[in-house]
Amino acid sequence: MTDVYPPEKRSAVMRRVKGKDTTPELAVRKALTGLGARYRLHRADLPGKPDIVMPGRRLALFVHGCFWHGHDCARGARVPKANRDYWVGKVARNRARDQASQASLSALGWRVETLWECELKDAGALVDRLSGVLGSGAGVAGGPPKGP
Repeated sequence: MTDVYPPEKRSAVMRRVKGKDTTPELAVRKALTGLGARYRLHRADLPGKPDIVMPGRRLALFVHGCFWHGHDCARGARVPKANRDYWVGKVARNRARDQASQASLSALGWRVETLWECELKDAGALVDRLSGVLGSGAGVAGGPPKGP
């Protein structure tokens, strides 16, 4: 099956696929800010350039799109009919790169968490998961800030 768009249009469509500040990433950042967590974005000096990094907690968060990273949900399991071999290989390379990045970060002493796009639909569940992630590990402040 051939592509439904001419090459120029396909290039324009693919250029609009963002790598930073995606809707799922913004949802995670909003939830983290609501929990009072402080973080850094896209640390290029770390393997895999994690989406969100909390250096004091040695925590790296990856926010993955289900399709692009081959999640086992309905959206991630979908393979386009057009150019099928390309997409199967592309997603496999993404998954291999993700595993290598996570292994490298773990070897450096970082905790690694992956948040999937499909898991972010329920804001309450996301906050609960992030609270659990922030509550585990060393150097975590317990409870709200103490005032006078």
